[in-house]
Amino acid sequence: MKDRSVGGRIFDSVNLLLLVLFAMATTLPFVHIVGTSFASEHEVLTKDFILFPTQFSLDAYRVIFANDRIMHSLLVTVFITVAGTLINMIMTSLMAYPLSRKDLIGRKVLMMMVVFPMLFGGGMIPTYLLIKSLGLLNSFGSLMLPGAINIFNLIVLKNFFQQMPDGLEESAKIEGANDMVILIRLVLPLSLPALATFCLFYAVGHWNTFMAAVLYMNDADKWPIQVLLRSIVLQSQNWLESSEAMAETASAQPQTVKMAVITVATLPILCVYPFLQKHFAKGVMLGSVKG
Repeated sequence: MKDRSVGGRIFDSVNLLLLVLFAMATTLPFVHIVGTSFASEHEVLTKDFILFPTQFSLDAYRVIFANDRIMHSLLVTVFITVAGTLINMIMTSLMAYPLSRKDLIGRKVLMMMVVFPMLFGGGMIPTYLLIKSLGLLNSFGSLMLPGAINIFNLIVLKNFFQQMPDGLEESAKIEGANDMVILIRLVLPLSLPALATFCLFYAVGHWNTFMAAVLYMNDADKWPIQVLLRSIVLQSQNWLESSEAMAETASAQPQTVKMAVITVATLPILCVYPFLQKHFAKGVMLGSVKG
């Protein structure tokens, strides 16, 4: 293989430099958050920016894990993420499979109805009135059911199902399998890369749910961690002084508590990604070729 030209090597070097700078710009803020959450009181008060604390302290995490409100909010978020993602995957799969069948009666009309909400939405107030009329206010259903099917994910998954050879389903029908059996025992097992990708998309969306909870949740006991995090960040001083855990860990600073809460709220969903990474790129590309 011939050596690359000078222009090609310069181009690669510039690309590498830009990627390194971009990686640093996205990574350093999170490293700062984690480092500050473990920093001691003195270091937080004397330094403006901390990456790696010289004196480690777990006082902020003692405040978090000693406070029942934060732990309860984390459990609420875990429940919303698991249950909501399960609802999303079931509903999306059940709708994507029939739409992928070319012999479906009214398929084009249904696809037009599916695509229409991507261009036109009801808006915040009509959506709120709809949620209220359905009796979903102040319930977990208001955070999971309105977005049960993401239209973009539905279209990509439909295209993925559509790429499967027709001979597989014909063979299954000859053996006496109906459409539901074909979907569960044939189509879904062959679609694991795409399903894993959309599972990650849905899970991240539920874990980071914020606006819907602010609009539809009046009971603070049902707040997910992101809403509670906002409350802590905006009113950290008053919240920390009134916390029962503060009496046991008086050295914790509001700044370290805020950073610790952000870390606790981010790490769980961040740890899920490595397990789905091998399916991520493959799942997105496979369903995005055919229309």
